[in-house]
Amino acid sequence: MLDRMIVKWQAVREAARGPVITHALIAGCCAVFLLSPASGLNPAYGTGDRLLETGTAYFRRWGVVPDELFTGSGRALLTPLTALFVHGSWLHLLGNMLFLHVFGAMAERRMGRAGFLGFYVCTGYVALAAYAAANASSDQTLVGASGAISAVLGAFLCLFPKARVTSLFPFLFFLPLRFPAWIVLLFWFGLQWLAAQRAESGPGVAYLAHVVGFSVGFLYAWARYRRGTRVRRPVTAGEGDSQP
Repeated sequence: MLDRMIVKWQAVREAARGPVITHALIAGCCAVFLLSPASGLNPAYGTGDRLLETGTAYFRRWGVVPDELFTGSGRALLTPLTALFVHGSWLHLLGNMLFLHVFGAMAERRMGRAGFLGFYVCTGYVALAAYAAANASSDQTLVGASGAISAVLGAFLCLFPKARVTSLFPFLFFLPLRFPAWIVLLFWFGLQWLAAQRAESGPGVAYLAHVVGFSVGFLYAWARYRRGTRVRRPVTAGEGDSQP
C-alpha cells in the first residue's frame, strides 16, 4: 500500500514538472485563433465580405504593421507581443503549434518555466521587430508565433544537438526518418536563410523573422548555458516522434 502511494506521489510530482508553459502557450494560441475571424467559427464576425473586412481590421489591430511600429505609438509597440498569439489560417496555426509541441518541452525543462516564458516572449518580440525594421515601409500585417518558435529551435540545437527527432522530407517521399536534431535544425535553418534572401516585402512568410529568431535563440542558449551541462548522448525529443 505504501509503495503504491509513493509511486502515485512520484507520478504527481513528475506531472507537475511537465512543460506547463509550452502547453499553456499552445492552448492560448489555439483559443485566440478559435475566437478570431480567421477560424471562420465565430458568428460574431459575420460571413462573406463582412468576414473579410473584419478579418483585415482584426489583423491590423493585433498584428505588426511595419510602417506603424516605430512611430512611437504605445499600441503599435505592443503589437509584437499580441501578434505572437494571432494566426492567419488553420495551417499556419497547426504548423507552428506542432513545432512548439515537439521542441518546446525539453527547452522549457532546461530553462525552467519562468526562464522559458521570458525567453519565448522576448525573442519573439525581437524577431518580429527585426522583420519590421527591415521592411519599415511595408503596410502588410505580420502575425504568428513563428519568430518565437524559431528561437526555441535555435536554443534546442544548442542545448540538445544529439537528440533524435522524426522528420518527414518531401523529396524522400515523406518517409518518417529519425535524425539527430542538429541535422534537422540546420537543414531547416538553411532553407529559411535561402528563402529570406529571395523574399520580397509584402504578404507571405516572414522568413527573416525565422532567421533572426533562430539566431537569437541559439546565441542566448550558448551564452546562458555554455558552462552548464549539455545533453551529450543521443536522446529522444521530449514529446515523442512528432514531425518537426
